[in-house]
Order: sequence, then C-alpha cells, then structure tokens
Amino acid sequence: MRLQTFILAAEHLSFSEAAKRLHLTQPTVSHHIKVLEKDLGTELFDRSSSTLRLTEGGRLLLPWAQKLVHQALEVRDLMNSLDDKIVGQLRIACSTTAGKYILPQLAARFSQRYPGIQVSILACRPEHIMLRLLEEEANLGVVSSYNLCDDGLECQEFFDDNMILIVPGQHPWAQRPSIEPAELLEEPIILREETSGTRRVMLTELAKHDITLEALHVFLELGNAEAIVRTVQAGFGVSFVSVLAANWALALGLVAAVPIRGLELRRKIYMVRRTLSPNSRAQEVFWNFVHHPDNADLIHLPGTAH
Repeated sequence: MRLQTFILAAEHLSFSEAAKRLHLTQPTVSHHIKVLEKDLGTELFDRSSSTLRLTEGGRLLLPWAQKLVHQALEVRDLMNSLDDKIVGQLRIACSTTAGKYILPQLAARFSQRYPGIQVSILACRPEHIMLRLLEEEANLGVVSSYNLCDDGLECQEFFDDNMILIVPGQHPWAQRPSIEPAELLEEPIILREETSGTRRVMLTELAKHDITLEALHVFLELGNAEAIVRTVQAGFGVSFVSVLAANWALALGLVAAVPIRGLELRRKIYMVRRTLSPNSRAQEVFWNFVHHPDNADLIHLPGTAH
C-alpha cells in the first residue's frame, strides 16, 4: 500500500489526488509517505514550496516502485491461477488505430464474461509497445508489424485491417469507380506520422508503381486518423486511413472511399505477449478469448479475409 501510495502521489505530484484515487484521507496518505521515507532513510518529496516536487531519491525510486507493484500483482495472479480462479489485472499496450477501435469493444465483452479481471488499455506510440512488454509494464500488446515479434515475444494474428483512400465527399474522384496510382501525384496528400503502420503499408504499395514519398505532394502530417478524416472532410486533401477510422464519415457522405487499381491496402494486426516469463491465468484466458467464435462480429470485419 505504501509503494502504491507513493506511486500515485509521485505521478500526480499531489497527496490529495493520491488520496482521492485510493479512497483514503490526505493525512493517511501523508502518513504512508512519511513511514516509507523513514524506512528508506531519505526524503522522497520536496515540500518546501507550494508545488510538490520529487527529490532525487523520489525520482530514482519511482520506476523501481512501479515495477515492484506490477510484479506483486502478477505474483498474486499466478497464485490465484493455482486455484483456477480467473481474477487479476490485464494491461494491454496498443498503438494502432485498428486496435483502438476493436480492442475496447473486445475488452468490454471480456470484462462482462470475466468480471474478476480488471482490463486496462494503455495507448502509446508503436515504438514504445515492445519496451512496455519487456519491462513488464504491459502483459499484452497490439502491433501492426510481425517484425516486432523478436526473441522472447510471441505473436498471434488478431485481425486484418483494410485501409482506404478517402477524399472529400464532393471531390470528382468520389464519383469514379477507381483511379490510377499515378493520379495521386496531382493531389495534396495528408499523411500519418513516420512510425505509422498505415503510412508504411501505403508507401510499400506505391513503391510497386514507382511512386516515392518525395514524388507525392505532402500537404500535412498528422498523428492520428481521426484528425486526418476531419481534415479530408474539410477539403484540404486526400489521405489513406483504416476503414475503421473513416466509417462514421463514410456513412454520412462527408468523405468517399476511392479504390486504386493495383494497390493491396491491407495489413495484419497482431497481438503479442512475452514468452520469457510465465503468463497469468488472466493473460492466457484473454489470449484465447480473442478468437472465440462469439467474437466473430468484432474480429471478422467486412471486406477482410480470414
């Protein structure tokens, strides 16, 4: 409890916020911190100003405390699994747009089936997912590249994600059955950030038609698909996004999907877990739950192949 109290106080730099989240009084939180400081022989917070700050000792302790608490929870889950109790915590790191749309629904359904398991979805950048797994800050990850499944990690296919070219609803291409890849050179294009899986697939497919990034008229780069859909809707260019991110705008006629001849705009989304440490019962159950027949309506998306 003292480490958890310290972590919350350190993350929010507020004893009152830690008290609120732990359902404790502020004096109780202060007492926990003082006892911890006495046990460690050093002050963890600088209380000399109106703003609470971590001391050097506090900054050093925080990552270790977070790891210890995570490991303690995993030990508890492992012990519960000995009695076939399906309880515990499950932390899933996710970066892909597709994962953000499918995973919350799947997690909600899972929580209904297994109310003893608390599921947390951690949104982070693609390059940080493996780090969160290897440092045991997350139990599972959702990624869009099998190349990330290196030694010590296991991947299973999650689902296929279709990507589409979207244009404003009144764009001349919206009335056409398809366009040629070279026609993209005539239009301002809005791209995802450099580490995006959507961008990687798009550039790989365009390269098959001798179209390079330098040849495109890149108007803007944005960090999330929702912002891109809104910008295309406003008439500032065309873009490639997951169909999951554009479905709402397509249904309202605000944007239109335009097929491109010869481009295979599909990518596989993977779920990944560690293999070098034992999986808890909660992790194992979710890993298998992903492809349970009852979840076909979530995983088998229209227009995808399985």
